[in-house]
Amino acid sequence: MASMGAWSVFLWGWAALAVVFTAVWAVQLRTGNAGIVDAVWAWTLGALGPWYALNGAAPEAVRWLLALMPLAWGLRLGTYLWRRNHGHPEDGRYSQLREEWGDNANFRMWAFFQVQVLFSMLIALGLLVASRRSEGPAAVWLVVAGVVWLTAIVGESVADAQLAAFKRDPANKGQVCRRGLWRYSRHPNYFFECLHWVAYVPLALGAPWGWLSLLPPAVMAFLLMKLSGIPATEAQAAKTRPGYAEYIRTTSALIPWPPKSSSSS
Repeated sequence: MASMGAWSVFLWGWAALAVVFTAVWAVQLRTGNAGIVDAVWAWTLGALGPWYALNGAAPEAVRWLLALMPLAWGLRLGTYLWRRNHGHPEDGRYSQLREEWGDNANFRMWAFFQVQVLFSMLIALGLLVASRRSEGPAAVWLVVAGVVWLTAIVGESVADAQLAAFKRDPANKGQVCRRGLWRYSRHPNYFFECLHWVAYVPLALGAPWGWLSLLPPAVMAFLLMKLSGIPATEAQAAKTRPGYAEYIRTTSALIPWPPKSSSSS
């Protein structure tokens, strides 16, 4: 049985993330590079899975899935982001925020990091709800959860690898990647990121407050499509990559879909 109530587990998790993100904020004060928060965000969000599973009341099979699936997701994505960003100049998104915020940049960056903590807690609600159930879902739903999770992890990994390979080729500098999954979606990595959080819906089916598991994929889609993902990324790409406006016109923003014919054809 759970050693703490759901609210206690939730609030302790929130407090731990708030402390970690404050420490990361202090590091970026010294380095002048806020991009390290991207990797930390993935690692800490993934760590909420084991935290909720350890303090949960769900059957053992459910708690094992809740512990391992988010942790594996967080380790893969966080490590990828760390390797991509480490040793490079600060991401243009953060540099632009510093310019816009001016003299208040340091405090507002701390507040921005804490907003990321808040969104992490909202995104992990499906994990918390599933961990508190007293009876597990039917075995078929465990299989569905695993299949959706594996599809999301493989899809996001392939999309990341395809884009990284494209960028490594000097001949592609300043060009738009239309290879592999990027031919069918401008952000296939974001699509599979949203799909990943759908994987926990089957684990929460039938649980008290199980409907809350629908919130994480919706929150993730909102973040990526309206706030920190697509708007910032595409605004920068449109300024620096010839042909990106055409790419926007012909290619689905998120869900992989056959592209429209280009105006040149």
